[in-house]
Amino acid sequence: MNIQHIMVVIDPTSENEQPCMRRAEQLAGHYRQARFTLFVCDYIPELEGGLLFSNDLLTEARNKLLGHREEYLDRLAAPLRARGHIVNTTAVWGKRFERHILRAVHEQQPDIVLKTGQRHSLLKRLVLSNSDWFLIRYCPVPLWLVKQPDAPLQHICASVDPLHEADKPAALDHKILDTARKLAAEVGARLSAAHCYNPLPHTLAFDTGLVADYDGYAEDVRRQHADAFNAFASASALSEEQQHLLTGYPEQAIPQFAADKGVNLLVMGAISRSRIESALIGHTAERLLEDVPCDMLIIKPDGFEDPSRPA
Repeated sequence: MNIQHIMVVIDPTSENEQPCMRRAEQLAGHYRQARFTLFVCDYIPELEGGLLFSNDLLTEARNKLLGHREEYLDRLAAPLRARGHIVNTTAVWGKRFERHILRAVHEQQPDIVLKTGQRHSLLKRLVLSNSDWFLIRYCPVPLWLVKQPDAPLQHICASVDPLHEADKPAALDHKILDTARKLAAEVGARLSAAHCYNPLPHTLAFDTGLVADYDGYAEDVRRQHADAFNAFASASALSEEQQHLLTGYPEQAIPQFAADKGVNLLVMGAISRSRIESALIGHTAERLLEDVPCDMLIIKPDGFEDPSRPA
């Protein structure tokens, strides 16, 4: 990954805590030639329209608010500028926060987007409405969701799926690992790769008559995944110490592995699916978003085009 332009998405609801900026400043120490774009989108319904204020007054109020946001971005940019980095700032007004982020990505063409990862309410999970999930699906460039901004990048893990049971393009695994490897080399972190599989539950597989020997079935599944993972690791020059074959549901096994092994950044792949399909089976990255304790970097396949973008 050649990082020369980093876009940082700022949370307009906080002027005190911007974890994504702390991670950006860390990366600036490794990518000394990188330039930055600080982006914020704000929207207050009361300033959009109503009977109590004229349109001219509302327009003036919105412009003043965006002026305050630009001043805030300049304050955030000051430490990076002091270190010699070029930092551009953009404040926009808009109701669909995530749509404006994507528009800025298409216009600015950054190499990577940093955004603070947020925890979401059960209601937002059910209606699939929050911006993190939207960006996981549609952001065309690598998306870094910051959850532990002060943790140094000492262990970077690539989450791969060599059997492609999640219907990922085979080349995406190699892109995930290549991205993780280049980042690890740049920041001086150790590299690992993990693959998680889960046999059918005993009750479903054995009690319903799908298999006559559950232990034998489970061993066959383990061997199949182990062989595929070993072949991928061998082709990718990964040592045995760098390989981790996990058993269980990904949303349980991967967060536990990340916590146990001190992973600071989990690099994963994501492809866009239809809303109905997502509601039925979900995305691994989305299911992990709530529970993985470390930062997450979401990678798209080569040639990905944002299906939400108008033609």
